Amino acid sequence: MNENRKYNAVITGVGMYVPDKILDNAFFEKIVETTDEWITSRTGIKERRVLENGATSTLATEAAKDLLTRHNVAPEDIDIIIVATVTPDMLFPATACLVQDNIGAKNAWGFDLSAACSGFLFAFQTACSFVESGRYKKVLLIGADMMTSITDYSDRNNCILFGDAGAAFLIEPTEDRTIGLIDSLLRVDGSGRESLYMKGGGSLNPPSHETVDKKMHYVYQDGKAVFKVAVKGMADISYEIMTKNKLTADDVAYLVPHQANLRIIDATAERMGLSKDKVMINIHKYGNTTAATIPSCVVEYYRCGKIKKGDRLILSAFGAGFTWGACLVTWGID
Repeated sequence: MNENRKYNAVITGVGMYVPDKILDNAFFEKIVETTDEWITSRTGIKERRVLENGATSTLATEAAKDLLTRHNVAPEDIDIIIVATVTPDMLFPATACLVQDNIGAKNAWGFDLSAACSGFLFAFQTACSFVESGRYKKVLLIGADMMTSITDYSDRNNCILFGDAGAAFLIEPTEDRTIGLIDSLLRVDGSGRESLYMKGGGSLNPPSHETVDKKMHYVYQDGKAVFKVAVKGMADISYEIMTKNKLTADDVAYLVPHQANLRIIDATAERMGLSKDKVMINIHKYGNTTAATIPSCVVEYYRCGKIKKGDRLILSAFGAGFTWGACLVTWGID
């Protein structure tokens, strides 16, 4: 990180939204060959949420409104809106534009960022860089995905994993260099692109009768291949950022992992030497909501009074691309 800059970027507000409709494991027992015990033991998921009417912009907008209302922030004071998502309402305009209009942020500009399950971390670093520059004072960062819109419910291995949600951070500058984003390590490796991707819909395979018939507009995942690299990638980079900053397990209040699979989360915590009470978990309630998993965990734990000012959090993720990374954050809200 640039030690000569004047400002750190700190999280000053949070918000989230999950739809009302719940799909529990019993639902999947009726449509594919699986059981509640099988799903729970292999993923940690018991329930996930589904948006029945709306799109990703709905999830993002409601999360933004929750933040603005609870923290008494005027929409016109927002400078930038960044939406991390792989399920935008449309390829263009950006979902950020739709959110800007929906919340009345008339002075903001914005864009979407696509990095799959690592998208929120990549967008978090981006938002913090804008603030650290000293040019922008309020960046609204949103992670939102309507994963059920690209889920094939005849695919027994993947359909059980995903849900819909949105969550948001407000990022602002502070001259207190002890709080906010302290460090980040972000990585990509495009050689893993064929293990987790959506084949259709882009310029490589534009929409056609053939792409629809071949189910190319659904998420595809080679679960075993992804699991193997995700366990190592997420665990290693989380440990690396901890040791790089000369921290021990005692110095870390929480690991905030991407909620893809409880076994991956457990492996990451074990690599870092963290006990289970230092790991944020909500996968059992929401499943994998892609860009919304990390911020939704933070929101829920903060609102339950489990995070206090000065706590060190390590945010960690692994996703399609392959993409992965970790961020060290010192909590700055009283």
